[in-house]
Amino acid sequence: MLVLGACTSAPAAVDGGRYIESSGEVRVALVQMPFHGERNIAEQSGGPAYLAGGDLDVRLVAAGAALRPMETAKLTEEEQALYGEQRRMGLANWHLAELVERNERSGALSIGLLASCTSLLGMLAGLQRSGWERQPVRVGLVFIDAHGDFNTPETSLSGMLGGMPVAVAAGLALQNLRTTSGLMTPIAAPNIVLGAVRDLDSLEAELLEQHLIRRISVDDLRARSGALHRMMRDLSAQTDLIYVHIDMDVLDPGEVPGHPLTVPGGPTSAELGDALREMFQYDRVAALGIASTPYDERDPDGVSRKAAYALATAAVEGVRLRAQSDGGLQP
Repeated sequence: MLVLGACTSAPAAVDGGRYIESSGEVRVALVQMPFHGERNIAEQSGGPAYLAGGDLDVRLVAAGAALRPMETAKLTEEEQALYGEQRRMGLANWHLAELVERNERSGALSIGLLASCTSLLGMLAGLQRSGWERQPVRVGLVFIDAHGDFNTPETSLSGMLGGMPVAVAAGLALQNLRTTSGLMTPIAAPNIVLGAVRDLDSLEAELLEQHLIRRISVDDLRARSGALHRMMRDLSAQTDLIYVHIDMDVLDPGEVPGHPLTVPGGPTSAELGDALREMFQYDRVAALGIASTPYDERDPDGVSRKAAYALATAAVEGVRLRAQSDGGLQP
């Protein structure tokens, strides 16, 4: 059970709907998305609850967060009974989007504890729908994963829905899943950046080349290189809000030993956390998602949960530094 604080200080400024607190506190709203897209959607993954069940709240408050009560995306009984895995996944994403939209409109940084990468559709949809004057909001995506997740049903070797969400978000496949999730306008290819990807299917790689999807390397993240900051400046100039999504398989396999899809050569959580701390100082960065965390018997020593906590904490620290620097890094 999380013990959550409340933000009581008056806002010093409002920028794009996000409050900068005079106390330096960062309004943070944790959201759980327990549904996944690979089995019966009525079932739930325990990964988000596993992350919520430790001391994440204590760590985030220590990093400067003012936490709201956690909310969970839920299907109604009628929705759970509907025909179609993807339809139910889309509806679960729709409910996630409602939470993220409300958080963004009220000035809170959304941190999504996500069962799988398919939930990025709901996170993106919530930001896209959150604008007051501009609709839809122009959203950028930084997708940090060992895999590109840019397959379509025609290019996928495995057929896994979890290998397709970035392509779906870009409007290349499964249009009904995208729109049912609430993402009515595809994310423009120039507004998508892949980070630390190092395992691609051959046809997937061709699709990335065809659509000119930009990439930053593991070394760029480790060094917080000029390429990383150029990418952040470009996205900040091209979009209104930026969503950063992390699949835990991106990390060094030693930190996610229970993950079935690890790839050698990834950054440590400390290295990626250092990069996130700088990325979240950019004013347009509005939400973080952490997906596919090994849990319970797959994380008996708690190393994966600790790694996920380090990433979430680094993001909050970045936003706090943004507030302290009077609005953060600009394009």
